[in-house]
Amino acid sequence: MRRASAALTAGALAGALALTGCSGSGPGSDEAELSVSSPYMPQPVSADMAAGFLTITNKGGAADELTSVTTDVAGQVTLHSTAGGTMTEQSSFAIPAHGRLVFASGGNHLMFEKLKRRPKQGQTVTVKLRFAESGPLTVEMPVKAATYHPSTGH
Repeated sequence: MRRASAALTAGALAGALALTGCSGSGPGSDEAELSVSSPYMPQPVSADMAAGFLTITNKGGAADELTSVTTDVAGQVTLHSTAGGTMTEQSSFAIPAHGRLVFASGGNHLMFEKLKRRPKQGQTVTVKLRFAESGPLTVEMPVKAATYHPSTGH
């Protein structure tokens, strides 16, 4: 299953790259332009695990790929997709040119594992996102109520 997911991710990235080459965009559009919106972590109900959600938008003319996430509150952060009720760890996620990568409840998400401390509602968690091509982005992720569901759908 993991190999098929990786193949699909690689195929999506290759397709996005092929489309980028045909876009006819002006100068300076041959790089990804990444930004993050709507980050949050529901207050963990478990002492050792938490989830995280956000949207990465790429306004640039080149695709990129989220390859890892780090934070000082967890021993590791893994990337997961959920399809048909099955959660699968991913090694990376493609971010298409002029597109978005959405991490939403019930879908793609970040898994904070081996928590060093249990974040509480009202606090923020600092995470560093690393990409295949672009420089890292540091994001302040507010901790919300465990039952929080944003109006944006994620």
